[in-house]
Amino acid sequence: MSHPLFESFLLKNLPLKNRILMAPMTRCRAGANDVPTALMAEYYGQRATAGLIITEGAPVSPRGRGYLWTPGIYAPEQVSGWKGVAEAVHAAGGRIFAQIWHTGRVSHQSLQPDGMAPEGPTGTAAPDAYCFAFDENGNPANVPASPPRALDPAGIARIRDEFAQAACNAREAGLDGVEIHGANGYLFDQFMNSLVNSRNDAYGGSVENRCRLLLEVVDGVAGAIGAGRTGVRISPSGRFNAMPEDPEMEATVLYLAGELDRRGIAYLHINDQASFGLPAIPEGLIPKIRDRFRGPIILCGGYDATRARQAIDAGLADLVAFGVPYLANPDLPARLENGWPLNEARRESFYGGGEQGYTDYPAFPG
Repeated sequence: MSHPLFESFLLKNLPLKNRILMAPMTRCRAGANDVPTALMAEYYGQRATAGLIITEGAPVSPRGRGYLWTPGIYAPEQVSGWKGVAEAVHAAGGRIFAQIWHTGRVSHQSLQPDGMAPEGPTGTAAPDAYCFAFDENGNPANVPASPPRALDPAGIARIRDEFAQAACNAREAGLDGVEIHGANGYLFDQFMNSLVNSRNDAYGGSVENRCRLLLEVVDGVAGAIGAGRTGVRISPSGRFNAMPEDPEMEATVLYLAGELDRRGIAYLHINDQASFGLPAIPEGLIPKIRDRFRGPIILCGGYDATRARQAIDAGLADLVAFGVPYLANPDLPARLENGWPLNEARRESFYGGGEQGYTDYPAFPG
């Protein structure tokens, strides 16, 4: 008997063929000027077996970059490149959202326009956070994040506009919607963390103020392309990218969940960083979020078929996203449903390179 994990699901007004999602994964394979390539289109098209693909993070502006060769979504040639990706996925019967991204203080001056300092909620650097950028000799390398500069009101207004424009660009490219990246120590996560954000204006201090920028961006994106095509990703208690443990985490997340519910967005995507070897989401928090956010919830982070079924059966998730397993198994839903063995991911090819470790993973029984 089939399990709901493998059955269709209506995501607002978007029909999905199953509840298995491909999680966003940075692969650093964009071409010149951070344009999506034909190889990327092939990669995503192979994985259109997912109910929904969420792309790797796509910076919304040159200032939003934190890693080399990540595909942007702000320039016309990038939009054209994304059209090829959308066409490949749709031709294979899939659905695809772009994850739109600003890395905030997790960046390096070699990636910024005119070598400027990265921008963040404050001028405090992220301790022990690294970026894939250029070293002092101009070679690609993992380098410490550069000290940031605090965003001023004009910069905040610009970022709101950049996200709304990126959403319009995604829809122009034929992508089905967008996911706003509010997780993993990047810009919005930095604003929401009470120990990182020491601002004393309307974007710092209280829970409401620290969530303000993300919610304003959600409103702008939803106003541009519709709330039903707008998702948000968060990582409660996440420590990735040198994020400190936030004593106000639960209050912040539950306030945010309620506000997102009120806006009727497409989904809330919750990433558990335990699979990174970092602290897990505290037990009991997901049901509390579920009480505040009544729309579709995606869970992600180290799931296998058994855990995914259990999460759906328990009512904790409507959909489950898979990262590394999808990277190595373009036919992942069939493998999970039939108990077929999984290809092992080749970690040395995760970031950068060509087709090896990218488009050369075989479908079963290859």
